[in-house]
Amino acid sequence: MEEHFWTSGAENARATTATYAVMIFPYPSGILKGDQIWTHLRQNTGWRSVVMADRRVTRCRDIVILTYRVSAEKPDIPIYKALCSSTYLNDDESWLRISHQQTAVT
Repeated sequence: MEEHFWTSGAENARATTATYAVMIFPYPSGILKGDQIWTHLRQNTGWRSVVMADRRVTRCRDIVILTYRVSAEKPDIPIYKALCSSTYLNDDESWLRISHQQTAVT
């Protein structure tokens, strides 16, 4: 599910994300919520390949926190490397992303 967040475009991400979600991206994007998220993702999705390492899952009842290191590739731009965290809530048997954060690694 998290890998599809990176590779399947903004509409897929929207289908698995709560309407009240918050996402934090490296400067200049910053802290986004609501329609700001979808404007950003429409312009910044389409990763051709994603490699996730150091994956960790922390679960407490209906909340899961995923943390990982990502290397993502897109045509015509350098490989993007970041430390990431996504938090999911089990809402009526459906896992929805309620937050996502990326810290670029240089």
